[in-house]
Amino acid sequence: MRVVIVEDNVLLAEGLALLLRTEGHEVAATADTAPAFLAAVEEHRPDIAVVDVRLPPTFRDEGVRAAIEVRRRHPRQPILVLSQYVEQTYATELLAEGGGGIGYLLKDRVSRVSEFVDALARVAAGGTAMDPEVIAQLLTRRRVDHPVDTLSPREHEVLGLMAEGRSNGDIAGLLTVTERAVHKHVGNIFVKLGLPPSDSGHRRVLAVLSYLSKV
Repeated sequence: MRVVIVEDNVLLAEGLALLLRTEGHEVAATADTAPAFLAAVEEHRPDIAVVDVRLPPTFRDEGVRAAIEVRRRHPRQPILVLSQYVEQTYATELLAEGGGGIGYLLKDRVSRVSEFVDALARVAAGGTAMDPEVIAQLLTRRRVDHPVDTLSPREHEVLGLMAEGRSNGDIAGLLTVTERAVHKHVGNIFVKLGLPPSDSGHRRVLAVLSYLSKV
């Protein structure tokens, strides 16, 4: 994969670049500001961009706002937010535009390189990769009377694990149920969220985005 890294901490940026190159990926560019991020995407059109939420000059939300602008210009551009913080307002906006290819991981909760690399690949392929803590914080703001509220407790569990990027087999193992039972729950989720029959992978992405974005 060709990757653009957006991180103002030089040590973290260089460490991430080294990790990705070691895993066989190409680092097309590194950027430390929002304008540089936008320019790098325009120049290199990467397979995925890894971006921090807080960038100069204010270190508040420049990174995630730039990610929203990138997705406005290039709706299918995969973006993985990698940060210490959950920026709820703009994170919700980033998720709400739909289309998949979005991830949000917390730096201090990425415990294994393999987990990060797997998440990177899922997002680059148009899927999602969400840290459970990000999900929890976003869900505290979800408005009432949303279709997600019609899901059963078990369906909530299944959809939450789907948001982490888990397969049906993974979910079955974590919940100690059969894969057939998980398949049934996933089907019920699709129906309750009003997702039309289509490619099942695409419907999984739509279900996750519905779960995360309507807050």
